[in-house]
Order: sequence, then structure tokens, then C-alpha cells
Amino acid sequence: MKHLIIIGAGGMGRTFFDMAQESLGFGTDFIIKGFIDDNIQALDNFKGYPPMLGTISAYQPVADDCFVCSIGGHSRRKCMERIIERGGQFYTMIHRTARIGTNVTIGEGTVIGAYTSIGAEAKIGKYNLIQSYTVIGHDSVMGDWNRVDTHVTMVGGTQLMDEVDIYTGSVLNHGVIIESNSRVGALSFVVRRVKSGTTVMGSPAKVFSINKI
Repeated sequence: MKHLIIIGAGGMGRTFFDMAQESLGFGTDFIIKGFIDDNIQALDNFKGYPPMLGTISAYQPVADDCFVCSIGGHSRRKCMERIIERGGQFYTMIHRTARIGTNVTIGEGTVIGAYTSIGAEAKIGKYNLIQSYTVIGHDSVMGDWNRVDTHVTMVGGTQLMDEVDIYTGSVLNHGVIIESNSRVGALSFVVRRVKSGTTVMGSPAKVFSINKI
């Protein structure tokens, strides 16, 4: 039995606690051990949650520990890599309401939210966060360390490279490629390739800024 530790005890971390209890394998493959957060008082005003186990910077994984990370933004990868460097392993957490198509592959440490649909032959890499009510179309390809927010639609054959953020309600048209370190603003409709290190937004989406990588 794995002991699941949630990285981050803010609002998203508390949401992950609920989600974990509703995910495949809860109670049979894993139980919830607690939280780690560099703000060790993060849960002081909340009731009904498992304990704070320590800080992200200091926690040393032990046998049977596994992790999920609720932290977003650029600090997410850094927090996770701290744990990986100490030998920690990340759990692939899939909500039990998610629809997973034929021959879909999902990498280690990816989190898939409630009522998400992933179409046939899609290839999902490692350490991705795919939030609730999102649609990943057939034959789509996703690299590593991506964040895809709620109510996003990736039409069939789309591709995300690595460390891409797709914000709430966006639509990626058929076959669109989003290069690494890019961002798509909320409610955008993307109809053409997004170059590495850019932020696009609007309908149709246009370049809004060049990101600092």
C-alpha cells in the first residue's frame, strides 16, 4: 500500500485531498498520509484534513511514500524535482470519472481530474496536470510538465511539447502544435502553431508577449 503525500496545502492542495479520495486506487493501492508545505501553518484554520508532515524543502521520502503536487506556476517543477532528487516517486492519479480511450498512455506523476476525457491513442507524458472537464482529443501528444486547466478542449491530433500552460476554457484546433515554455490565455481559440516561449490569447489567438524562460 502506497502512502500518498500532497505537496502544497493551499486551496488546490485541499482540492487534491478530495480528489485523491475519489480517484482510482484509493483504499486499495494508496491511502493519504498528509501534506508537505513550506508554510507549515497552512492548515491551521481548517478542519478534517490529514496532518502536515513537514516542509517541502526538508521532507525526506521513506519507503512506500508517493507524491502528487498541487502547486502551479514555475515553482511546480522545482518543488517536484526537490522530491525526485531525494528518491521520491510521483503517483499517477486519475479521477474515477475520467474517460480514458483505447491505447492511451499516461506517464508517471500525471494527475487527471474529474470528468476529463482522453481520446483513443493519445500519448500523455510525465508530471502533467490535466484539470477537470477537459477534453484531450484522439491521437493528441503531450510531453512533460504541462498544465492544462479546466474546460480546455484539445481537438484531435494536437500536440503540447514541454512546460506549457493552457488556461481555462481554451480550444486548440485540430493538429495545432504548442511549443515548449508557451502559454495560452484563458478562453483563447488557437488555430496555428504557437512558438516556444510566447504567450498567446484571443480568438483567434495572437501573440501577446514573449516569456522570460
